[in-house]
Order: sequence, then C-alpha cells, then structure tokens
Amino acid sequence: MVNEPGKLAGAQRAREKEKGAGQFAVPQREEEENYEKLLDQYGARKFAEGEVMKGMVLKITDTDVIVDIGYKSEGVIPVTQFIDPNGRLTIKVGDIIDVLLEDTEDMEGHIVLSKEKAEKVKVWEEVERAYNENSVLRGRVVERIKGGLSVDIGVRAFLPGSQIDVRPVKNLDAFRGKEIECRVIKLNRKRGNIVLSRKLVLENEQARKKAFTLEVLREDAEVRGIVKNITDYGVFVDLGGIDGLLHVTDLSWGRVNHPSEMFNVGDEITVKILKYDREKERVSLGYKQLTPDPWTLVRQVYPVGARVTGKVVNLTDYGAFVELEPGVEGLIHVSEMSWSKRVKHPSKVLQIGQDVEAIILDVDLQNRRISLGLKQTEPDPWSTLAERYAIGSVISGRVRNLTDFGAFIEVEEGIDGLVHVSDISPRRIKHPSEVLKKGERVEAVILNIDSDNHRLSLGIKQLQPDVWEQFFSNHGVGDLVRGRVVRHAPFGIFVELDEGLEGLCHVSELEEADRQNVEHRFRLGDEAEFKIIKMSPNERKIGLSHKAVAEEVERREYNSYRDGADGSATLADLFHAKDNS
Repeated sequence: MVNEPGKLAGAQRAREKEKGAGQFAVPQREEEENYEKLLDQYGARKFAEGEVMKGMVLKITDTDVIVDIGYKSEGVIPVTQFIDPNGRLTIKVGDIIDVLLEDTEDMEGHIVLSKEKAEKVKVWEEVERAYNENSVLRGRVVERIKGGLSVDIGVRAFLPGSQIDVRPVKNLDAFRGKEIECRVIKLNRKRGNIVLSRKLVLENEQARKKAFTLEVLREDAEVRGIVKNITDYGVFVDLGGIDGLLHVTDLSWGRVNHPSEMFNVGDEITVKILKYDREKERVSLGYKQLTPDPWTLVRQVYPVGARVTGKVVNLTDYGAFVELEPGVEGLIHVSEMSWSKRVKHPSKVLQIGQDVEAIILDVDLQNRRISLGLKQTEPDPWSTLAERYAIGSVISGRVRNLTDFGAFIEVEEGIDGLVHVSDISPRRIKHPSEVLKKGERVEAVILNIDSDNHRLSLGIKQLQPDVWEQFFSNHGVGDLVRGRVVRHAPFGIFVELDEGLEGLCHVSELEEADRQNVEHRFRLGDEAEFKIIKMSPNERKIGLSHKAVAEEVERREYNSYRDGADGSATLADLFHAKDNS
C-alpha cells in the first residue's frame, strides 16, 4: 500500500462504496470526524513501536481485524482480542479504537497492532494517576492467593489480607467475584507489581460518615443504623462511622434471653439515642423506648383480685414467671400453687410455654412486680374440711410419707393428715416405720382440724382397746404380775406389763443385793415377777416392787405350812422347813 494522502482518500471512497453495498454498518458522525482528523494528521507524525494510537476498523475477517491508523500500511489485530467471554464480537466496521504498535511491518507487509496491550498501557496510566492523586479504583476480586486476594483492575493487582478491611477478615473466599473499591499504595511498573488497600477506602469513608454523624447526633433522636455485632449483653449498631450500644435491657419491655432472638447481623433498624457523650464518642441506644412503657397502665389493666391469663416464660426454685403481655410479667410463688400439696419445685405443676390462669394478688409499681396466685383459682378445700369430717370420725387413707415425728395419711386429694409418732401405737416406738409402711392403707381417727393453718391431726392407736383401762379393771394393789425389763433409769427400772403399758419399779423396791448392780441383775429383755404396790388410773402410773415378791413368797409358804400342820408345830420347825425348801 502507498502512503500518499490521495491514495488514502481513494481507499476511503472504496470503503464508502462497500458501505453503500450494505456489507457493513454506517459509522457514526463522530467516528467520521475522528477519522478525518487522522487523515489531516497523516504525514505530520512519526510512529514508534510501543506507542498507543487511534485507529479505524476497516474490515473484520474470521481471523483478523484490519485497522487503519494513518500509516503507509494497514494494521492487523487477531480477532480473538475482540471476543467477549460469551463468544460475541465487541466491535464493528468503522469503530475508532485504541491500539498499540508492536511492529511497523510483518512478513506480509502489515503493521502488527494489539488492542489488549493498548488497554493495558491505558490501565497502567490510570493506575499511576490514581496512585499519584490518591484516588479510588474499582476492581473485581478474581481469586484468593497466598497472603491475600488477586484483584482485576484492568491488570492483576495484589490486595494483602491486612488491607482488606478495618477489622481482621477470617473468610477471604467470601470476597471472590465481588466488586470492591480500593487505593493503590505501592506501584512498580517495570516489575508489573501493584499493591492495593481497601482498608484505606473504608477508613476514609468511616471518617467522613463519623464526622457527619457526630454533628447531627442528639439525645432522644430516632435514627437508622445497621446491626454490626451481637453479643450476650447487647447489640452494636453502626450509625454511620460510629457505633452505638443497644444494651439487652433496652431491647424490649418484655423478657429477652439473648439479643439474637430479635436481630441478625446486617439488619437495618431504627433506634433511639438515650445518651450521647460527644467527648468520649459513646452512644447508648434504646429500642424498647420507641414504644410506650406498658407498666404505665398496669394498675388499670391488672387490678388486685382480677383473673388473668398468661404464658409461663421462666421457672425458678421459688416460683414461675408468667408473661401477661409483652413487657409485663407476674410471679406465681411456689407457696401459691396449691392449697394442700407441698410443691417442691414449680416444674411439678407448670411447664415453660404453658398457658395458665391466675389471680392478681398484689401490684408493686415502684419495683415493677406483680404477685399472682394459682391456687386461688380453685376453692380452698380446707375451708370446708370441718363440714365434711367430724372430730372422732374414722377415715381410711394411704400412708403418703413417713418422717421421724410421724406419718402423713392422704385423707383425700390434696388433704393430708398427720399421725404423730405418739399416736401410732399404744406401745412406745422410736420411728413410724416400726408399725407403718409407705403406700399401705390404714384407718385413723380425726383428733383435730385446724382449717386456718391447714393442719389435720389423726390417731391410729385410738382405734385399739385401751390397755390401761383393761389393766386397772383386772388388777389391784398387791397382785403379782410378770413383766419384761425395757428401760433403765437412775431411779429404777421400767417394766412392760402389756403392749403399750409400763410400770416403774423404784430402786428402793429392789433387794439390797440387786441395787448394787441393777443393769446386770435386770438386763433389758429379761422377765421377772413384781408386785403391784401403787395404781393411779388418772395419771396412768403403776408402781411395782421386786423385793415385795420375796416377802409374798415367804408369806404364802408360811400360810401353806401353817394350814397343813397340827398345833404342836414350833417356830423352830417353821424355820427348819423354810431352810429345807
């Protein structure tokens, strides 16, 4: 090809002829003007390898794109440089493009051009300008590499992990494919090295937002923010360059176990400024304050004595908390759960999430406390107990529990009576388990009813015959009785004469020899004969004598001997007979 301007004009007319034939699209007016300028500048400039210049697309083939840059020869660029990732051609005939001159002439006489290298040169120029001016570039994260990320800003650049965010980033893979803004902090064009920082961009943006936010913040204002972090004690909200703390106690008028029940990181929420310390740059936020305090109407809505319905939200050792409405809770103390049963733990009666009815017992507005009663929703069975059971009547019930001091008998559902250990058996027992077993059914006599204190006294031994009355009826002073030694005392020994009936043999009523070693002479469990020397039915006391038994034996022997002998017997004969016996 020749390089005269006339020849170029002829080539232009030939292209216009082809255009008229409809083979290619008509170039835009702006592109024609640009090309005219190229024609005007032809011959006045010098071309150098590595130079970036403008050119017009003349022809597109299956393999190449022919470009006129105003040189003596037309330039050739592989068509693959104009194919996008979807396989589509990105140019058309007549387009003005940037190209880089690689070689002034190849073996076929064409100029070797490169669109890709021209773009890279322009990118580098833009990168250098951004570096010098501290301006922001946009790029796309390509992949994660050692120490950080690879970012495409027209050329590959390195974004260190420490420069990705203002806070350490654990998951670098999450940035893959994202568009980001960054600044160039290091540049070496010869080596092709570019180091970026996204952190600087974020810090500058935060500083700008923070300055603005600090100026407009005021207490009691309602503002929008982004949930930035959630902890056990509250939520940190980004108000725009400055974080505010929304404490867990200011989340809701009701019960909140954890802030995550209400918010997620990234949520945009409206909050109220409760306190703002401009010097320390601390902001306290409120969320529940956006709605009225429900306790302001508690007195009117929940009067004492009213029957209410709520949901059990928490159980403790001392009671159950019931939510009457969001922000208003009442406590059912464990003592207010049953009229008659001893409730060891609220979980024996109620479960979390259960709907219950209760009675308002008390309202303490100052301390925000409402006392509730569960048992008050049912009639008190103790109030009519005296109408259903008369003192002295016999009942039948199950032994529900045994203690050291007695046995509890279930008279009816929710009503237990106590049989004291002294009223279980006529004989002396140390523990109720000696006579009763848990779960067995027994009969008992009602001894006393105390409805006010919810106490019912029962007796079992009262159903058995009175052994004292029988004994006093069948015995008298002077009778000889046989008994079992059951206890020792400093003043004598106790002797069981019948089940539940004891007599006392005072130490003075023992023979002289026995007094020296009572416990050895009268061992526990040993049986011996005694003489009744005193009887007190009213006091239920029986006095015994052991030495009087020997005297009684002597008297009986004497009478027997006297009755069986003639009148000639002498006193010496009597003593002789005793000795022989």
